[in-house]
Amino acid sequence: MSKSLLGKTISELQNILEKKEASATEIAQAHLKHIEDTEKKIAAFNTITADLALKQAKATDDKIAKKEPLLPLSGIPLAVKDNICLDGYPTTCSSKMLENFSPPYQATVTQRLSAAGATIIGKTNLDEFAMGSSTENSAFKITRNPWNTERVPGGSSGGSAASTASGTSVISLGSDTGGSIRQPASFCGIVGMKPTYGTVSRFGLVAFSSSLDQIGSFARSVKDVAITLDVMGGHDPLDATSYNQKLPGFASELEKPIKGLRIGLIKELIGVGIDDDVRDAVLKAVETYKALGAQIKEISMPNLRHALPVYYLICTADASTNLARFDGVRYGHRAAGVEDLLSMYFKTRQEGFGPEVKRRIMLGTYALSSGYYDAYYKKAQKVRRIIKNDFDEQFKELDLLLTPTSPSVAFAVGSKTEDPLSMYLSDIATIPANLAGIPGISIPCGRGKDNLPIGLQLLGPALKDAVVLQAAYAFEQATEFHKQLAEVVTHA
Repeated sequence: MSKSLLGKTISELQNILEKKEASATEIAQAHLKHIEDTEKKIAAFNTITADLALKQAKATDDKIAKKEPLLPLSGIPLAVKDNICLDGYPTTCSSKMLENFSPPYQATVTQRLSAAGATIIGKTNLDEFAMGSSTENSAFKITRNPWNTERVPGGSSGGSAASTASGTSVISLGSDTGGSIRQPASFCGIVGMKPTYGTVSRFGLVAFSSSLDQIGSFARSVKDVAITLDVMGGHDPLDATSYNQKLPGFASELEKPIKGLRIGLIKELIGVGIDDDVRDAVLKAVETYKALGAQIKEISMPNLRHALPVYYLICTADASTNLARFDGVRYGHRAAGVEDLLSMYFKTRQEGFGPEVKRRIMLGTYALSSGYYDAYYKKAQKVRRIIKNDFDEQFKELDLLLTPTSPSVAFAVGSKTEDPLSMYLSDIATIPANLAGIPGISIPCGRGKDNLPIGLQLLGPALKDAVVLQAAYAFEQATEFHKQLAEVVTHA
């Protein structure tokens, strides 16, 4: 299949379809062939859904043959993180606990994206139950960064990020609990967005931390992320936390000028702990925004130093509760050769969960236990409110906030697996947005050590996703970073 069908945006592929230069089936076949060519190097996928992809592509071709208008995602190859349910295919969460589990229902997001014409090509690898920052915690494989296969792609949505960065998918879905979309987007040199909590249904997403989890997307352009959000966003009665108001048209508002936009540069996230190459790239991006007419102001948010411990108390407590359902009784792995119910619980969870998941369950169980609940979990929730209030105060005077997405470029595979705290610190800039429930996006803004990508993060007030996208789009149009593709896209 022609390599010319790889590395394209939604608009470019749909233009090819409209001109009949290629069919949706040929586009799907080209991307499936690219998976064959690159998967041994990248290891992005847990399941390839070739039969579904070709069936969906044929349906698109049939509609084109009948001269029906293209849908927003007609013929567009989509990869889905393997903690989001796809009816008829495994949803493993990259865990031995769910290795053979196929959900009997469809997630709202996969249903909406399929209805909009997307071609689902596979389920992607992740840190087990979305717990990690490198996609090294999967029970099945280690996913590699397409820019340098000795480096991690980030996590927990590393498979989705690597898929889009390597050209095997045009768009991909991830979940973001503390940076699991934005950090891998930064490491892989693509765009990744966590929308406002509640704007995208979580129905069909396997829960890690219910008050923090949010589904979002990866793409190689801001416009593609906006188009995807237009399709999958909106109220869902199946999700009790779903925002019950009409959302704006994100793609249609992208080109609004940003002259006069007030952007705050968070001092605490640009200083100590941020690598020099990352800081330099972000400060150059600040100059680009000034040239575009934005007003930049350095601000201080000292309470953000509490975000990391607050996050790891809340998310582990949630994980302890949410993962209690995996006990060998109803579904998933069940240990063999046990004598009674209690030993089945112990052995099933011992066999089914990996080290990082066990660590977080134990931390969360401790924080929720009698005598420690008030000292840890309750206090963490109070500090979470303080952090949320701090964001609200800043947004009274500012439209957006700007930070590096990650303190460093992608680190080497295996370099942090023995030091969990060092791994956790890679999410220091992304975690606050989840605690506050606000939208955040990572966009490519430069290259750092070893020519690896650097990401810039923009944060906005709750439900101001459109403004975040507009500012990201303006920067993208003024720079060339998004046009740079990993070598694997053109030299598989």
